[in-house]
Amino acid sequence: MLCALIMAGGKGTRFWPLSTEDKPKQFLKLLSDDTMIQMTVKRIEKLIPMDRIFVCTGKGYVDLVREQLPYLPERNIIVEPEGRNTAPCIALSAFIIKRYYENAAIAVLPSDHLIRDEEEFLQVLQCGNEFINDYTDAIVTLGMKPNRPETGYGYIKIGNKEVCGKTNSIMKVDRFVEKPNYEKAEEYLMSGNYLWNGGMFIWKANNIINLTKEYLSFTYKALKFIDDVSEDELQDLIDKNYEKVDNISVDYGIMERAESIYVIPCDFGWDDVGNWTSIERYSDKDSMGNVFNAQGYLFKSNNNIVLTNKKILLNNINDLIIVETDDYIMISSKIHEQDIKVAKEHL
Repeated sequence: MLCALIMAGGKGTRFWPLSTEDKPKQFLKLLSDDTMIQMTVKRIEKLIPMDRIFVCTGKGYVDLVREQLPYLPERNIIVEPEGRNTAPCIALSAFIIKRYYENAAIAVLPSDHLIRDEEEFLQVLQCGNEFINDYTDAIVTLGMKPNRPETGYGYIKIGNKEVCGKTNSIMKVDRFVEKPNYEKAEEYLMSGNYLWNGGMFIWKANNIINLTKEYLSFTYKALKFIDDVSEDELQDLIDKNYEKVDNISVDYGIMERAESIYVIPCDFGWDDVGNWTSIERYSDKDSMGNVFNAQGYLFKSNNNIVLTNKKILLNNINDLIIVETDDYIMISSKIHEQDIKVAKEHL
């Protein structure tokens, strides 16, 4: 039985000042009239009914989840007492999902990514689900076919062994690779043996728990009580025990250690929408290449991103990001946009 786990605890600091700790990126309308998390749920509920869609989030975002996903069952909101990275988040969720669906398969999905070909995406999920039903100890990850030398993503190197899925090719993973520099990213693109790591996985709940027990013993010991406690006791005990879990990503904690990992090469128009310039790829532009969601005038100004409330005049300005909120005006060069997060720490 396929369930979905949507991870919605991130703080979206690269979209500051629009994305804040109180209302991060997944709860914002960046690409449509729906927020990013609403887009994610609408996409997958064509395959997975709402009672099998779970959202793992932080305590501070529970009300936002309820507000934006009013049809999500209350039991399906999994609450982390504090952020401890992705491995304990996934383990906690697997234990809880298993309470309701004993033999559950879980598609682990980010809450804030863009997928343009939704039919192809759902077909890939179904293919991965069929594969792990046959091979219950396997992990299937989704790897995106790269179309540019991207330095902002981790990569998956494809192995030589191919398993024929019913609708898609499934390859053995050789290894996971950290974010490369530009030259290495060009090399990966030209080789054809590397895929972008989109952070999406399909695996059995029991397999997640077993791998957690094997590789992350502190996390397993801190959470194994979930099998035996009543619903009334559950959250209080999670709150008391969660500080004991390992603070580690699922990539480092499990993926780089496990053996039966496979990848489906995907081409369904994926983007992690991780920064302001990624918004530019999917926004309407004027004749000078500006994304201009504001009132005012841009005079001899090219390739800017402008989101302001007040009327604005730009004169002979190129390649800037200008974002206004009630509290801040942020102005950054595009080329140094990765430093926004660092610069913000000095405020």
